[in-house]
Amino acid sequence: MNLLLPGIAAAFLLTFARVGVLMMLMPGLGEQNISARMRLSLALLVTLVLFPTVRPLLPATNGTLAGPALIGVLIGEILVGMVLGLTVRMVLAALQTAGVVISQSLGLSYAMTVDPMTASQQVTLGNFLSLLGITLILATDLHHLALDAIGHSYAVLPPNALPSMGDAAQLAITAIARGFTLAIRISAPFIAFGILFNLGLGVLSRLMPQLQVFFVAVPASILIGMLILVAALGVVMGVFLDDLSRFLADFIGR
Repeated sequence: MNLLLPGIAAAFLLTFARVGVLMMLMPGLGEQNISARMRLSLALLVTLVLFPTVRPLLPATNGTLAGPALIGVLIGEILVGMVLGLTVRMVLAALQTAGVVISQSLGLSYAMTVDPMTASQQVTLGNFLSLLGITLILATDLHHLALDAIGHSYAVLPPNALPSMGDAAQLAITAIARGFTLAIRISAPFIAFGILFNLGLGVLSRLMPQLQVFFVAVPASILIGMLILVAALGVVMGVFLDDLSRFLADFIGR
């Protein structure tokens, strides 16, 4: 039994290396405003659940934690966790990007607040959309799909070597492109409104040169833009949740 303990410990460490990184980056459960102790406990719990199914896929540890091959697999597992976690984060960042675009279209880009998830200053609308997106992910149980994706990641990327840098780069590029595309889709009504509104102001300034267009434009742009946001918020978040669920479903092969 004593001879088996180092091998079990090494296998558990390899499993925790990937699962722990993924849990720290998972939308909804890996946010900065959630206690690190709680995230660590949840990562350990998920590792215990997955360990019996993952252990046969792991390379033989030979009862030692210091082998060069084992260290290479450990680094590979951490890299796999980072790549997969960051790709989902890139899709989630579409809400923050959409918030920036919407704020610029409405003239609210100067309104900055601290983002509780990243502890950095971001536009207020972007923070609002991000927090609403996280809330809806938890409310619609999409985090269960993300947990399922963690288990299926071992079928997509087996823990036997360092991941291919070409595949990792392709996955990252695809996620970035998907995030920007989603951001433009979400903010498309506000981009169209900004173009038409500024075009109308240009015509109005030509027709009435004595009118102070700036003092009329800013309040009107904010008021009409907020009305459009309230009317379209349900559709916007529905598009985001649908795209994120399809991204996770494609990853696990559903």
